Amino acid sequence: MNTLSHLAVGTEQQDRFSRRLADALFRIRYQLIGAILFGVVAPVILRGQFERLPDQIASYDNSLFGTLCAVLIGYMVFRKVTVLPGSNAFTSITPAFLSSYGIIIAIFFILRLDYSRAQFLVSFVLTTCWFIALSYYVARFREANLGLVSSQKLKELASIPGVSWVNFASPEAASKQRHLPLVVNLRDPKLGPEWERYLAEEAIAGRVIYNTKQIVESLEGRVRVEHLSENSFGHLAPDSIYAPAKRYIDAVTAAVALVLLSPLFLIVAAWIKLDSPGPVIFRQERMGYRGKTFTMFKLRSMTVRAPDAGDERKLDMTQNDDQRITRSGRFIRKTRIDELPQLWNIFIGEMSWIGPRPETLSLSSWYEEEIPFYRYRHIVRPGITGWAQVKQGHVTSVDDVRRKLEYDFYYVKHFSVWTDVFIGIQTVRVMFTGLGAK
Repeated sequence: MNTLSHLAVGTEQQDRFSRRLADALFRIRYQLIGAILFGVVAPVILRGQFERLPDQIASYDNSLFGTLCAVLIGYMVFRKVTVLPGSNAFTSITPAFLSSYGIIIAIFFILRLDYSRAQFLVSFVLTTCWFIALSYYVARFREANLGLVSSQKLKELASIPGVSWVNFASPEAASKQRHLPLVVNLRDPKLGPEWERYLAEEAIAGRVIYNTKQIVESLEGRVRVEHLSENSFGHLAPDSIYAPAKRYIDAVTAAVALVLLSPLFLIVAAWIKLDSPGPVIFRQERMGYRGKTFTMFKLRSMTVRAPDAGDERKLDMTQNDDQRITRSGRFIRKTRIDELPQLWNIFIGEMSWIGPRPETLSLSSWYEEEIPFYRYRHIVRPGITGWAQVKQGHVTSVDDVRRKLEYDFYYVKHFSVWTDVFIGIQTVRVMFTGLGAK
């Protein structure tokens, strides 16, 4: 028994140490210290072991400065992307640092600056390995702790994974754990003046205080559909300096993609033609930006249906194991290759790379009848992929559509370049795993 007790105590102490270490590694300064040591200092030391100091000291200086800039830029992108709800640090690390190192190398190439490719490669590998190991350790041993002012939603909030809730029945109880951020329903009529005075004082003192609705929205990545109001969405139009820039980025990248992917398009088109009778391109009227209809193009993945095949709304909604999907169609739908022709829709401004998926006219009319404020999702351009696609996948019922709409509203509310970067990273994962494909 004594041996077992000692083992239990030792395990508990190790767990406590692991949690404290995970909390420390979650802090920005320790993450940056490790990144600079592994990504900047270590490559210089390793280079010095295998290479004598050259006559051109500028190569050392440029490589040292370049790797430092790449580490800092990559870390900024990594922090911005992984702060989003549902973000997976492991799928965000490599793309974040690939982009930052690529930017620095491109600048060096344009300016014709000397640098060591080996030093950059070692820096990239060590930096990504550091953040992958760090993210794994933090995810394993660290859990977000939040203080809940009211217990009314404790059962609902307890179902959210990755969060530990501490319920405070009084301001005195909350004062004993001032390190915890507070979550409170600021519109709760039962809150009382005592709590209101305490929350005001804590906010002045610098304590982080969240509204229950906003924190749930952040953790779930959805905006609950209750009623449309400026209080829920802020300004009803997502006026961002990113919005006009995104249109030009879409047009340029779509043009480049059309040229580069044309050989793949021709190969898949031949496969579709040989696999089943009918046209290669599927055309369909969809509801688009600002409620205007447009013709969306896809590679055909289903058999051609007769004009009087049945209820148009049901036919527009693809079911699990839909018998209309062809052999080639299953592959191109799973990998999202069927969306390739929509590059033309992006180029001419009818769509974007990222945004709410455009629905058919029959389904759009049906959803508008069933769900209030459905048309609000048309305030941004529809996309090939979107927040709802990477969070939820395919939908087959009105209840699924309501949840999908909540994801779409979240995207509109948090419309930014960082949201698009995260969705793009997640879309690559979906393409390889086939998640949500039907």
